[in-house]
Amino acid sequence: MRAHLTSVCPSAEVDAFQHLPSSVVAFARELSARDLLTAHSHRRGQLLYAVEGVMQVRTPQGVWLVPPQRALWVPPQVEHEILMLTRVSMRTLYIDQVQGRALGGQCRLLEVSVLLRELILALLAEPREYAPHSRAGHVAELILSELARAPAIPVAIPWPRDRRLQAICEAILADPGRQFSLADWAGMGGASVRTVIRLFPKETGLQFRHWVQQVHLSQALVRLARGDAVGVVAQALGYRSQSAFSNMFRKALHSTPTHFQPRQDKRRITLAARSQ
Repeated sequence: MRAHLTSVCPSAEVDAFQHLPSSVVAFARELSARDLLTAHSHRRGQLLYAVEGVMQVRTPQGVWLVPPQRALWVPPQVEHEILMLTRVSMRTLYIDQVQGRALGGQCRLLEVSVLLRELILALLAEPREYAPHSRAGHVAELILSELARAPAIPVAIPWPRDRRLQAICEAILADPGRQFSLADWAGMGGASVRTVIRLFPKETGLQFRHWVQQVHLSQALVRLARGDAVGVVAQALGYRSQSAFSNMFRKALHSTPTHFQPRQDKRRITLAARSQ
């Protein structure tokens, strides 16, 4: 599959951002489907956010699918690569290490409020170097305040180091709705069922079925964000019924699937983003 990707080096302009005195620096970039920002890290923490499109972010520890209108916090110095699963209008914040400590040392998927989206767009219109008490400085302070209270979405796909498990995990990511037995999946990795049962908790911290559930939740967030009906999402992920899917979703995220469908303000925000 990777042979069909277009490798894109991280922008040289971004390297210069890492040394600016500004506490928060905003950057906009347009990328095509199948573009791959190869493995890299930053001196600053990074908030990866797309007003449109879906990103897959990988670190040595895990995989995250980032739907539009949600964001992923990537701490400083964490190596990551970003695959564009669709055309992506990326809006990124680079946050200095001191301010970024409040957001934690682990990657986290975050809700992005209407106010935070507007603030990101506002900072994009400002100079990247600014005085603390300038308009840009006040916008940056508000951004940090909103990020500090942004709810985390407890969805992540921890990644194993064992190559047999990696082969299984890649196959599930590629076709998350496939109704294979554990024996079938184990065979794809050249492992026994007993080996898979034993190694999955050791390598990922999750039982196999709970790991698959994280994949389903990640895929569901993407499909719901693009406006798919709950029943359509349930069927695509192989659930027997919409109610079975919704029950799983509510137990895992303490929220209904409809909460993650497009908000009424999406069109307004998208039009504003395109004007930047």
